[in-house]
Amino acid sequence: MIQANCRSRFTAEDFHYIVRVLSHSPESAISLVDLLTDHDARDAILDHNRLRDSVLRGVESLSISPHLYFYILTRAVLKDTALGDRALADYVASLLTAFSKSSQMESPCGGGVTYLSDMLLALRQANQHQTFQIRAHVGNYSLFISGILHENVKRRFERGAPDVSFYEEMGSSSFKVAAEHSMARRCQLAPIYRDLGDRFHEVRLALNRLADQFINLGDDAHLPLIQA
Repeated sequence: MIQANCRSRFTAEDFHYIVRVLSHSPESAISLVDLLTDHDARDAILDHNRLRDSVLRGVESLSISPHLYFYILTRAVLKDTALGDRALADYVASLLTAFSKSSQMESPCGGGVTYLSDMLLALRQANQHQTFQIRAHVGNYSLFISGILHENVKRRFERGAPDVSFYEEMGSSSFKVAAEHSMARRCQLAPIYRDLGDRFHEVRLALNRLADQFINLGDDAHLPLIQA
């Protein structure tokens, strides 16, 4: 299950990178290291424009973890969309980190299920736990497809496949249903799912900008997985 945990999974190299980018002297480097042990200070530091610009240049950021990379970029585009909740940015960054590996996109239904239609059919025989997992996965899958791979969706729509609005509807409704499940409350995901359900369109547009400006997955990235 995807959690909002990118900020808790930064590596030692990630922190060294932050220090290198933002520090101007040994004295300030020491104080910055100290600040990184404080969560509130860390969050403020992660919002620094110099850090974002350094990640975008890509020269120094090659050694950082995908958790830091996706958090910095996701946080930047969501803030520009007036979506300022850090937990939301953390969750979406965790989603991008997970789905950057195609194996993580496979349905919790098992059996190699990759189509949304098959996932929805599986709901008919799913128990409560499985229902929650499938709903959460449909939301995550729909957000990734319509957000990061939206150009592929548009091209396939010209050949008769579902358009972006289909993924928006499926993703929004699935997140709203998942938010009401007891497991969402136990995992402290209910508020995030509600936000994603209510503001799926805005988050999707932010990810479109992220994909268009910052990420190059190639024209055929994950293409077999985006059929409905």
